[in-house]
Amino acid sequence: MKQPAIFIPHGGGPCFFMDPPPDDPQRWVGMANYLRSIPSLLPAKPDAMVVISAHWEMPLPTVLSAAHPGLLFDYYGFPPHTYKLTYPAPGAPALGERVRALLAEAGIASSEDGARNYDHGIFIPLKVSFPAADIPILQLSLKAGLDPAQHVAMGRALASLREENVLVVGSGLSFHNLGSLGDPRAAGPSRAFDSWLLGVLCEGPVDKREDALAAWSQAPGARICHPREEHLLPLMVAAGAGTGEKGRRAYSGEIWGKAVSAFHFG
Repeated sequence: MKQPAIFIPHGGGPCFFMDPPPDDPQRWVGMANYLRSIPSLLPAKPDAMVVISAHWEMPLPTVLSAAHPGLLFDYYGFPPHTYKLTYPAPGAPALGERVRALLAEAGIASSEDGARNYDHGIFIPLKVSFPAADIPILQLSLKAGLDPAQHVAMGRALASLREENVLVVGSGLSFHNLGSLGDPRAAGPSRAFDSWLLGVLCEGPVDKREDALAAWSQAPGARICHPREEHLLPLMVAAGAGTGEKGRRAYSGEIWGKAVSAFHFG
């Protein structure tokens, strides 16, 4: 059973577990509906997931090797009930060993952390997608330096896991400029960058995709959408794990008038 590799938007903080914003009650509805639909878009229930969150950076790609991670409430200023959310999905330490072996085979040094908990880039979207919390999760960090080609290579190294019924998930946002969320001048650049992503990932030649992603910062509107690229790099890992396969846009929507998308490979 071959699973896809997917890039999902994880929203803003605990947005899916709060009252709708009074100024825009529909802001998170479409995104939540997409996240909720993910199981129906898969060929079968995964045996495990490898998830790369925008909210964990380490000097080397690092696996969360705990058997039963807790939750890291790494968001601030939200209602008290959002700090009492639960998501008791088991860890996957054996899969962590396999991931490290695959990275090593690709010449990529890695590390492990047995003490860290799942950050909100993990438990917030997955609580929507897989509320039963019964699929083991292996969280993998970004690599400090945020080199896009290195993250594509990480994904490429993990591609074979998909044939073992492991779902590879990049969790981030295709638009992440908090200072410009409320600025209407960023709407046009967000659409231009989203269109560029669609062209590169879904419409352009697959053999040119990795070079294009490595040069993402030259794309239209790129640095307006991502002053810092940590929320984009999980997409690079997913695209790497989907090497040789055209992507498809599985979700397209807006937050504060800014374009955001999800992409699936395979």
